[in-house]
Amino acid sequence: MAMLANPLPQLTADPTGKALGLGLPPGRVVGPAAEPLLWYADDPAGPEDWARLAPARRAAGLHPVLLGGIRKLADWELAPEAMSYPGDHDAEDVLEEFWAAYAEGELGLEAAAWPGLAEAPELQEDPDRRAAEVAAAAEGHLKGARAALVPARRSADVPAALGWCGPADHEQDVARLCAVLRSWEDRFGVRVVGLSPESLTVSVAAPPTDGDEAVVLAAEHFAFCPDTIVTDLAEHAKSLREQSSWTFRW
Repeated sequence: MAMLANPLPQLTADPTGKALGLGLPPGRVVGPAAEPLLWYADDPAGPEDWARLAPARRAAGLHPVLLGGIRKLADWELAPEAMSYPGDHDAEDVLEEFWAAYAEGELGLEAAAWPGLAEAPELQEDPDRRAAEVAAAAEGHLKGARAALVPARRSADVPAALGWCGPADHEQDVARLCAVLRSWEDRFGVRVVGLSPESLTVSVAAPPTDGDEAVVLAAEHFAFCPDTIVTDLAEHAKSLREQSSWTFRW
């Protein structure tokens, strides 16, 4: 796997990002000087900040993400060196493994009942535009979050690039979950919009419209984050139709 060039060291001496064609708000680079993890804004994000930072993806391979929660960033557990590469994992293999481990006990379903992956519906919105809409309306664990820029191959890889440890009780190598996020990115137009120490929010540009496929997707959600299902798969599936964002908490 070819290593990505990390443009963040340029922002140490050029915090506005002008050399990269950017106009960043006040912020700072976080992490080792030679290989920083992210750029992090000084102030809470406003409704327009995501759209303002979005050009950094094309200009420099820096993906925007909102970082929220009650803990200061210095208190987050970030371990990028402990994560593998998302592209080395197969999304369905990961989900089926979790299904076999949890479904029979927690849902009362036979492990052999894994339904496979849900089919991709038609896009209802441009994925990046939908991400900006979800970020602009940030609430819950993202209320008061600060904007960040993370060097990654794609939005789905952001948690692994940061070494985010939010799902550690479920999966210590978050790159395996990022493989699922890649699959959702391809099938549902998902973008990683926000992280807190224990939560993940993604925008969804192609939510399921078919009831049967929504149930299959609900099974994926359960395997990805069992605590997501607070009732049963059918009820969770109903909540997924036409949703513009999904939030998971471990």
